[in-house]
Amino acid sequence: MLSPVTPFSGSYASHDVTFLLKPVAMAATCVADKEAAIQSGRRHYSEMIAPERVPTPAYLALYREALARNGARLAQDVANLAAHLAARRPGREVVIVSLARAGTPIGVLLARTLRAWGHRAAHYSVSIIRDRGIDRVALAHIAARHDPADAVFVDGWTGKGAIAGELRAALADPSFGFAPELAVIADPAGQADIAATDDDYLIASGLLNGVVSGLVSRSILNADVVGPGDFHACVTYPQYADADLSRAFVDEIAPRAAAATPQSIEGHTARRGALNEGCEAMVEALLARAGTRDRNRVKPGIAESTRALLRRMPERLLVRDRTDPDVAHLLHLAAEHAIPVEPLDGASRYRAVAIIRSLGHDA
Repeated sequence: MLSPVTPFSGSYASHDVTFLLKPVAMAATCVADKEAAIQSGRRHYSEMIAPERVPTPAYLALYREALARNGARLAQDVANLAAHLAARRPGREVVIVSLARAGTPIGVLLARTLRAWGHRAAHYSVSIIRDRGIDRVALAHIAARHDPADAVFVDGWTGKGAIAGELRAALADPSFGFAPELAVIADPAGQADIAATDDDYLIASGLLNGVVSGLVSRSILNADVVGPGDFHACVTYPQYADADLSRAFVDEIAPRAAAATPQSIEGHTARRGALNEGCEAMVEALLARAGTRDRNRVKPGIAESTRALLRRMPERLLVRDRTDPDVAHLLHLAAEHAIPVEPLDGASRYRAVAIIRSLGHDA
């Protein structure tokens, strides 16, 4: 096991990312036991880790189709976002702080694109956990090496905006030096400060877990493995090296992003209010439909629905259009796990929403 404060790069090249996480050995908790512990309040989700497996050939085929279909769009969005970040503080280093782990592949793409254009860029990946905050030890590590004013936090997308809210709350004290500025590819929730688009489209990396994120797990905050002065923890998956797509994904997209002509994303700011209102109205309607007041049971968006189907216990999947190729993998997973599929309002900003099953612990 690595030292508690030894950065590493997972299965990425060392110049692509520095993970500020503590690799640990931890037994996986089966999905049913994990769900019961979360909903009963006995344990926080970050204290446990669900099992991860290599995707099936059929699911990998859906990933490859998504990459072929939406790869050019993602490359353009990365270019647009990278150009905006470079223009924020001209002539300064861009310090990308991606939020592990969905933000990690996007952070790699942004760093590669900026460097290809001649800008200085550093990329760290850190843990942020709903209801627990951001890893302050990791931020202190970055602040000792860079000007926090040059930092921007990066994620792949927004669902309801829970992580955006967590970031704002964690960095509300300006004396820490980091501004809670969040940049994402897709912001259907209207919660990010900077976004390339507000369309809930399928970003191919969102289909997969560790095998597209450096063979690193979701972050863990458990007092049994994280002590004072430690980074938040993670599990690594070297046993899946033969199935790893982390480098292949960024190798596919990064050259296309670097070759793209950037387009303005300034219009996002004006749309944020309406997007946020629409998201909140949808969540409230779905809470009423599900007969619950627990917002954590509603997982809006293609990527969040994917994560729910892969590592939670959904009671149903809602999709806007069953013929939409961007939800094909969700229909595949729903059929695989016998999860009912219901229609989502055709006017919804989101293409899919998963509702987590209640185990009888709703407030």
